[in-house]
Amino acid sequence: MKYEPLYAAFLVYFNRDRDFFECHEVLEELWLAQNKDPRYKGLLQVAVGLYHFRNSNVPGGLKMMQSAYSKLYGYPAEELGIHMGKLIREVKVYAEKLANYHKEPFAYYDLTIEIVDPELERLAAKASDQIKPNVPQRRGPQRPVKL
Repeated sequence: MKYEPLYAAFLVYFNRDRDFFECHEVLEELWLAQNKDPRYKGLLQVAVGLYHFRNSNVPGGLKMMQSAYSKLYGYPAEELGIHMGKLIREVKVYAEKLANYHKEPFAYYDLTIEIVDPELERLAAKASDQIKPNVPQRRGPQRPVKL
């Protein structure tokens, strides 16, 4: 399978940098270019869900995780070069925990998207060499600097 560079960048921002705002930026561009493919929308929503919960927005995190699960559920265990089945299970658990957060609070934790296709692994490694981490990470869209 041929993978788009934006998809590889998404995986770098997700797995290496945990930069979920940037995940949204690059995957939204790919999602639009791919005729709003629900697989990309679901992956995007996982990143946004983690972004919200990490920033103490439990309702936003829950909404995104539930939506991500509903979009990704039913895809094969290995899809888009990743272990989709594992991710789907982890998103379901995260959503369930967030739904009960008021009764049983828990600390934020990251998810990792496991790459199973060696071709995608090579592409992501190459992208990782080329992508400089955003330090500090952006917390929202940035306006152009006025001169």
